[in-house]
Amino acid sequence: MVFPVLSQKYRVLELAEGWAKTSINATIFRKNSVVSDGKFQYIAWYDTLGYVTLGKRSLKNDHWEIKQTNLKGNVYDAHNSISIMVDGDGYLHLAWDHHDGPLNYCRSKRPGALDLTNKLQMVGSFEDQGVTYPEFYRLPNGDLLFAYRHGASGKGNLVLNRYYTKEKTWRRIQNSLIDGEGERNPYWQMCVDKSGVIHISWVWRESWDIFTNHDLCYAKSYDGGENWVTSRDEPLVIPITASTAEYAMKIPQGSNLINQTSIYADSKGQPFIATYWTQSGDTVPQFYLVYLKDRQWNVSQVTKRQMPFSLKGGGTRRIPVSRPQVILSEKKNRVYVIYRDREQNNNICISSAPLRNLNNWSLTTISGFDVGQWEPSYDTELWKGKEKLHLFVQKVGQGKGNEKPENLTAQLVKLFIFKKL
Repeated sequence: MVFPVLSQKYRVLELAEGWAKTSINATIFRKNSVVSDGKFQYIAWYDTLGYVTLGKRSLKNDHWEIKQTNLKGNVYDAHNSISIMVDGDGYLHLAWDHHDGPLNYCRSKRPGALDLTNKLQMVGSFEDQGVTYPEFYRLPNGDLLFAYRHGASGKGNLVLNRYYTKEKTWRRIQNSLIDGEGERNPYWQMCVDKSGVIHISWVWRESWDIFTNHDLCYAKSYDGGENWVTSRDEPLVIPITASTAEYAMKIPQGSNLINQTSIYADSKGQPFIATYWTQSGDTVPQFYLVYLKDRQWNVSQVTKRQMPFSLKGGGTRRIPVSRPQVILSEKKNRVYVIYRDREQNNNICISSAPLRNLNNWSLTTISGFDVGQWEPSYDTELWKGKEKLHLFVQKVGQGKGNEKPENLTAQLVKLFIFKKL
């Protein structure tokens, strides 16, 4: 099948070569790989030797200041990615190299600087081991949230901290926001909407095996993560468990349901969740948009894929598609789902639909640019503030089996700046 190609709609800024034998620089759960604060934009990746490398530029020009740090990560494990965020005072915060290990966190010594402090604690508890999937989110007042899994796959909980810019201090908000009760763990994705409401969706996994992923849940918080409610504003008891969670979609185990869903909320606080799974009786996973409308959960099939595959086993898998990102344009009244698909020659794919008809999807691709095992991450704050899409792009590999490298040489780290969608 031939689809329209995005041409003359974006430009590319090339930075430097980065590690590419695994997908560590291009995993979906990087929050964030690239981020801005209105004046400056920052980017992070592992270089060819596995050192954390930072870049900074003014949003008014294309010149990057690049600095290799003395921080190093286990680049053979794609879980151990880098996440960055800028607080309301202009300090850069960074977490790196986590997979069931101790917390690795530091921040810049001064606002706007790439010079980093030594490794810091946040609050102390639950930081000496068992930390995975660290993610930063910025609140409208400039404070930060920091979420991570404490525990292991199949036996883990979601921890939530908050950074107060005035005091320059982290405090624990939730020791266990979502509790697997020792029998499962949540794989989540969060977003903070323009009003400061926190939205979270997640799937449950019953063991280390991705085959046991099931169901799609949802919750939100109006007060910075202290209290949580359902989509109907019904209070939730914390910690949220499998028996108390709100289920946006019931999806059985063995459905090729991927973990780490993507979520975005519009100005009215209505959530849109993008993920993929295989419907009962079929063998081909499709991308879906699960969304709330008139207080009811709905689902729309985004793709008409023809290539079957199945998800089984543990660790980072070599999968024919990436996990998706979902964004929404209030100016154009459209929703966009961004992903990579081997069925489209491993090109970057952008499916979109008008909000008035979420069953009318069209697909465009950035053709001729094989991104390997890349998954999309983008400047969340720039999109939320100005609807400008800046994608972190690097062709990356991933070997077959659990945390195996692919024999791929170093690849350029790039920023795709879209002029329009």
